[in-house]
Amino acid sequence: MTASGPFGRALCAMITPFTSAGTLDLDGAQSLADRLVSEGGCEGLVLNGTTGESPTTTDAEKSALVRAVYEAVGDRASVLAGVGSADTRHTVELAREAERAGADGLLVVTPYYSRPPQDAVEAHFRRVADAVGIPLMLYDIPGRTGTRIEVGTVLRLAGHPRITAVKDCAYDLLGSATVISRTDLAYYSGCEELNLPLYAVGGAGYVSTVANSAPRAMRAVLDAYDAGDTAGAARAHRRALPLITLTMASGLPGTVTTKGLLGALGLPAGPVREPLRPADRATVSGLLEAYELLDQQGQSDM
Repeated sequence: MTASGPFGRALCAMITPFTSAGTLDLDGAQSLADRLVSEGGCEGLVLNGTTGESPTTTDAEKSALVRAVYEAVGDRASVLAGVGSADTRHTVELAREAERAGADGLLVVTPYYSRPPQDAVEAHFRRVADAVGIPLMLYDIPGRTGTRIEVGTVLRLAGHPRITAVKDCAYDLLGSATVISRTDLAYYSGCEELNLPLYAVGGAGYVSTVANSAPRAMRAVLDAYDAGDTAGAARAHRRALPLITLTMASGLPGTVTTKGLLGALGLPAGPVREPLRPADRATVSGLLEAYELLDQQGQSDM
C-alpha cells in the first residue's frame, strides 16, 4: 500500500522565482510548478516558506504567488502556503489571505526569535487553526526559530480538527515516532537525509527543497519503499546524498544553492533577495556535477 498523508507524499518546498530585476516572476512560478507536478511527480507544492524567501517577500507577493500556482496546477497537486511569522496577528492575517487565494493547506512555523514558552506556542497554533477552514501543517524547526514544539505540545495540538500534519526538522526521531504512534498526525520530513528513516517509522512523506531540482530522485526513495523494495529505497537514498549535501549542508542556505542550480539548468529561478547572495561559480559547478551524476544513475535504472 502507498502511504499518503493529507497532502500527498512527495512535496516540494518551492523556491520563489524572481526576474533579473528582482521582481516576482509569476510566469516563471507557474512554469516551474507545472514542471514539478507534471514531470517531477510532486504531489504537493509548499509556497512562501523559507526556501521561498518568505522573509523578503511582501504579503501581496505571497498572495499573488499562491493564486498563480493554484491556477497552474489546479487539483493535480496540493498547494500549501507558508504563513509563519513572529507575530500571531500577522500570521492569522496571512492565513486568511492564503485561504482566500486558494491554498489547500497552511504551513505554520513556530514564532521565531522571541522564544515563547510552550503554552504560548500552543496558543499561537490554536489561534491560527481557529481562524481558518483549511488544514494546518505545523513546522518544527528549532534550529531556525530557537523554540522546539515539544512532544507534549504536539500531542495536545493533535486534537484540533484542522491541525493534521507536521513538517519535522527537529532531528528527534524518537520524539517523532512517539507522536506518530499516538496520534493521526501526518509527519513529513523536512530534512532530506531523514526522508527514508522517518518514512520507515510511519512518516507520511517529505517537504523537500532538493525536489526543486531533482523531484524524481527524491520520490524514487518512497516509491521503492512502497513497492516493498527496501534495499532499492536505501540505494536511491544513498545516490541522492551528494546532491543533498551540496544543496543543504554546504554552509549556504538551500534557497541560494537551489536557485544557482536551477539557473544553470535554464529553469525559472532568478536572483535571491538581500541579505542573501548568489552562489559562486565553483559552488554551482559542483551542484551541476552532482545533479548530472544523479540524473545519469536514475536513467540507468529505467
